[in-house]
Amino acid sequence: MSDDEERARRVAEVVRKTAVLELPGMAEIEVKSEQRYGEGGTFDLYVAAHAAPAPTVLFVYGFPDARFAQGLRKMGAYASWGRLLAASGMNAVAYSYVDPVRDLAALLGHLREHAGPLGIDRSRLGIWAASGNAPTALHLLMTQPPDTFRAAALLYGYMLDVPPAAEQFGIGAPARGRPIEDLPRLPLLVVRAGQDQTPLLNASLDAFVSAALARDLPLTVINQAGAPHSFDLFDDSEGSRSTIRAVLRFLREQLTAG
Repeated sequence: MSDDEERARRVAEVVRKTAVLELPGMAEIEVKSEQRYGEGGTFDLYVAAHAAPAPTVLFVYGFPDARFAQGLRKMGAYASWGRLLAASGMNAVAYSYVDPVRDLAALLGHLREHAGPLGIDRSRLGIWAASGNAPTALHLLMTQPPDTFRAAALLYGYMLDVPPAAEQFGIGAPARGRPIEDLPRLPLLVVRAGQDQTPLLNASLDAFVSAALARDLPLTVINQAGAPHSFDLFDDSEGSRSTIRAVLRFLREQLTAG
């Protein structure tokens, strides 16, 4: 097998990978696909298993490359997490985009404007972002009114200081240079993969956690000891399943409280 064939095989494997946790009712979740927003954008709505209007979690993507812009939402990771969230009583939204920052703002505006017909409780919105998508999620939090979101879950991600070594992956860094003081005081969950080998990722994550604690932000940190990057997809263990449940529980509790 040539290097190109091996690379293609690995990419196909990653695209197919799904979360290592399954919940009752996941297979029966309704998915409203190819909903339109903005100037030609589309999104998929994973409909909460409970009555509408429901709390809603927005997946966030941050790779400007066109290969990611149309394909991320179709990956097994997002399809399975969308169903996990919906089975846990929350809508989930996955989307296509061209410009990760501009189109994300347009999508958010569309979801808020059309919240009623979509079954979305616009007062109970949350964010889920992972890996190289987390910097764009932080930028979104910093640039929206402070009461837009109730909570955010950031999994094994680069944070505000995306190092030059990470640029080889095509990661967007829209929040680079912004101080942590620009973040609203909302509950944050940061999940750390203890043995993440992605260049300088845990250094970025650890620096963010230290700064957030120094500011006394409402921060919860889970360190998945011994875990690799994307452990929720690649580490089929009870530890991984327990952490996935913890992420779902955090979002459900924060979005339904009060």
